[in-house]
Amino acid sequence: MPSTRFGNFSNTGEIMLLAVEASPNGMIMTDSGGKIVMVNSATEKLFGYTRQELIGHSVEKLIPERLRHNHPDYRQAYLNESQTRAMGHGRDLYGLHKNGQEFPIEVGLNPVKTERDGTFVLAAIVDITDRKHAEEMILLAVEASPNGMVMTDQQGKIILVNSTTEELFGYKRQELLGQSIEILIPVAHRAHHPELRSEYLKNPSARAMGHGRDLYGLDKNGKEFPVEVGLNPIQTPRGRMVLASVIDITERKQQEALLKSALKEKEILLSEIHHRVKNNLQIIDSLLGMQSEKLPDETTVSVLKESQNRVKSMALIHQILYESLDFSRIDFSSFIQLLTDNLSISYALDAEKTAIAINADQVHLPIDISIPLALILNELCTNAMKYAFPCDRKGKIKIYLKLQTPGQLLVSVSDNGVGIPRDLDIENTTSLGLQLVQLLSEQISAELTIHRKKPTCFTLKVPLQQ
Repeated sequence: MPSTRFGNFSNTGEIMLLAVEASPNGMIMTDSGGKIVMVNSATEKLFGYTRQELIGHSVEKLIPERLRHNHPDYRQAYLNESQTRAMGHGRDLYGLHKNGQEFPIEVGLNPVKTERDGTFVLAAIVDITDRKHAEEMILLAVEASPNGMVMTDQQGKIILVNSTTEELFGYKRQELLGQSIEILIPVAHRAHHPELRSEYLKNPSARAMGHGRDLYGLDKNGKEFPVEVGLNPIQTPRGRMVLASVIDITERKQQEALLKSALKEKEILLSEIHHRVKNNLQIIDSLLGMQSEKLPDETTVSVLKESQNRVKSMALIHQILYESLDFSRIDFSSFIQLLTDNLSISYALDAEKTAIAINADQVHLPIDISIPLALILNELCTNAMKYAFPCDRKGKIKIYLKLQTPGQLLVSVSDNGVGIPRDLDIENTTSLGLQLVQLLSEQISAELTIHRKKPTCFTLKVPLQQ
């Protein structure tokens, strides 16, 4: 930026004074010897002096005593350079108040060349106490963080770490500052890290690092440990930086491993339980079958066969659970197909005369609903197979299972057979099957509706827990 030039400094003094006086920043003009020739009211407020106390004095009057020794050399070097720039070149600058109190400042320098009076320097001074205080608060917050905090520049050089980082990685911060961030990354992952860092800087945002990958840190002793890293871009006067929050998740990983192990043991145990329950139910089924073979009374044999089918229905539930990856819920549509297949074999159903149509959504039900509903379907399908189509009458049995809403399941079993006799009091029937249907419907809080004929239809609205 070119220096400011005036044809005659004395003739433009009034304009210059008005501009300087109006500035919200402290404005001080010095001659080539460092003598103050002009100040504005903002400078008076900033340093506590009146302008009469400053004009004609060396600018070193406003600089802390500990910093005055080198200032004349800096001033002369600037005059030789003579260009607009910030003062200090990265050094912390301080002003000295009349009361002897130091305060941090930011100074901008601008050479003002005149034809008659030589080169002057116009300094714009800003009190940055509040900014410094905010920076200190941020540094304190970073230092107090329970997570490791590491700040890097765009080249991946470490410029800030906190004490937690020292504890995590075993380095002193002096060993880390100025080093590449790759020093904290296992050797196997270092080659790709600069590329990943570059990609992040192209579209920086606050996010977790790794996107689902397992991340590891490397401590000073060469030991790797699992970490979780959060990235946050920060715009600073020195350019964009990246602040990384690092958490050692070794304990969490150990807990996860223990939980997975416990869950696997639980799955094995549940699988074994369902397997044994199924086997025990099959033994009961076999015993009932053996008993029925020794009875001459057809009515008693029929009762035992119905009991066998009920036992088989419960055994099917446990078989599906044993073969499932989820021991808490059952694919009920699969169960319906197995149930009708077993009942068809049990009652020697002629598929050419009695067709079975299943229209079922893939619904997964908890076991406390599955077993009662399985027994209900067993009774309803059994009744349809036994009584709906007498004298070789042809017909169809329809089973319907639909999830009407996330909180309600609609189940129905219908047939186009002879229907339920008018004189049968369903509410007070002596039929064990119909009694079971009503009792089990109440158990699962299902709303049961019965249509006697054309078609005969049993409909249940089953509430599901959300």
